[in-house]
Amino acid sequence: MGILFPRWLVGSRAPPPRVSSYIVEYPHDYRFIVDEPGTCQRRKPFAVLIVPVHPRNRADRDVIRRTWGSETRGPVSGQTVSLLFLLGMPTGEEAERVQRDVLEESREHRDLLQADFVDAYRNLTVKTMVMMEWLDSRCPNASYAMKVDSDTFVNVSNLVDMLLKAPKVNYLTGLILDPRPVDRDPNSKFYLPVEVFPETLYPTYPQGLGYILSLDLPRKLVEASRHVKASFIEDVYVGSCMRHLGIPHTRPPHKSQFVFGVPYSRCAYSKLIVTLTDRDVVHRMNSISAFTHLEFTQHRKRGGKERNPPQTSMRNISVHPNRSNPQAPCEALQRRGAWP
Repeated sequence: MGILFPRWLVGSRAPPPRVSSYIVEYPHDYRFIVDEPGTCQRRKPFAVLIVPVHPRNRADRDVIRRTWGSETRGPVSGQTVSLLFLLGMPTGEEAERVQRDVLEESREHRDLLQADFVDAYRNLTVKTMVMMEWLDSRCPNASYAMKVDSDTFVNVSNLVDMLLKAPKVNYLTGLILDPRPVDRDPNSKFYLPVEVFPETLYPTYPQGLGYILSLDLPRKLVEASRHVKASFIEDVYVGSCMRHLGIPHTRPPHKSQFVFGVPYSRCAYSKLIVTLTDRDVVHRMNSISAFTHLEFTQHRKRGGKERNPPQTSMRNISVHPNRSNPQAPCEALQRRGAWP
């Protein structure tokens, strides 16, 4: 882990430069304050999952570590997957305390990346492009990366199974949205002034809840960013850079695996790759114990026959210890009350 301190955080009380409401400060020479340069060298991952999240949102990071993120601690379908969280710098009340907490969390988990831009909604494009820079410089030998929002559930096993059959060059997939009218409502969260984004339609772009790219693309996207004016809607900006490169998006084999909020059930979540979650889902995910695949397999070998299965990790939500019919469809098991 490498740690640097930005000049405006220590040794000076001057606040960081203000960021205009709609002008994005990218390209720019941002530096990493907290880094994990050895992650890809040490683990040699097949895929790297990066979750952009605010420094203050420790609870979000811990939920992911305890639930679907725990599956990255061991092989997934025979492949190594790494999980990292990407942060900007805290500002406002108690910013120095928050930063001290971030540094302590980094020492504890060794899974944080932090660069010296202000962490704010209008800087999501900066955060995404800093992620691309890190992937290009730190993980050139990985095959894939996934940008995933902190309020999502990822079925890592299904993700890896899809990627084992995917192209390794010029590949970007997820919930791909076709061109549609730009939001010109000044009261909207996604408002883009004509002066900032003069086009009438968004380009084709990957919805930001979670998209996957082959590891040749980060360098290409960073290069494209030098020719494409940045907008604060990060997924639209990725789409604009892909269009500049002349690289089409790839539709996923099963569009239904990339969806917005799905009512929670183990059956439904066993089929997904990524979906948004809500508080109820987070509560249920938290209640699932870290029951590893090895432990679960050993349980079945010992002849576990109880009607209600032991609580399993998210990686195994599609598996049920029913020795009489282990391949039973999850819908049938749910109808019988075997699954919540």
